[in-house]
Amino acid sequence: MAPNFRLDDKVAVVTGASSGIGARCARALHEAGATVVLVARRRERLEELAAELPGAVVLPADLSDPSTAAGLVAEVVERCGRLDVLVNAAGISNPIPATKETLDDFQSVLNVNLVSPFTLAQAAVGAMRANGGGSIVNISSVIAAVSEPSIPEASYAASKGGLASMTRELAVQWARHQVRVNCLAPGWFPTEMTAELTGHEERSARFRSRIPLGRFGDLEELDGALLLLASPAGSYLTGQTIVVDGGTSAI
Repeated sequence: MAPNFRLDDKVAVVTGASSGIGARCARALHEAGATVVLVARRRERLEELAAELPGAVVLPADLSDPSTAAGLVAEVVERCGRLDVLVNAAGISNPIPATKETLDDFQSVLNVNLVSPFTLAQAAVGAMRANGGGSIVNISSVIAAVSEPSIPEASYAASKGGLASMTRELAVQWARHQVRVNCLAPGWFPTEMTAELTGHEERSARFRSRIPLGRFGDLEELDGALLLLASPAGSYLTGQTIVVDGGTSAI
């Protein structure tokens, strides 16, 4: 079965690749043989990662502006000749009580977490069709399925829930083009976004006590689900959300 998880001669775009889950996705896809295109705002972070991944392409972009999608995909095809995998991992959050969250704040989270994944997928599907198909993996969150009372973030929950629903819809629309669209929904993993939680011993202990496996995830533990969704191993999977959360959403 191992060859089915390979991505040799494929081109994979990963947004949010400057840190956390995005950077881990880029490493996993590179290890599987893909040429990885690294997308995020922080060029220096991308170049540091690219130095570890021979052949990686650095494309800095500000995904808070969804109109950048078409140009970004066109540049990928121009530089790499094709596009086979898109991982929408870029994301932001704004933990604040809903009564205090402004409409501008709410919209800014949706722009990065939901609107940009849509415009990128919309731009990518044409390039994938030209190659006979492809795979789009949207990084959602366990927060799309369950709420965490101690972290008020209505805009983040709305964006991740919307991303899961949008994934199902795009999967159905684009199945005839052999473009698969799925979601990977992580639970609690140590990243920049979760540093205030995972780096605080007392608070993190309370969280860990509510995770059936009793611990936060290691980023490498996302690799298997990611490669299943991105590679030929998951050729009959589309419109699905795989939750990797240590059992959090099962409670």
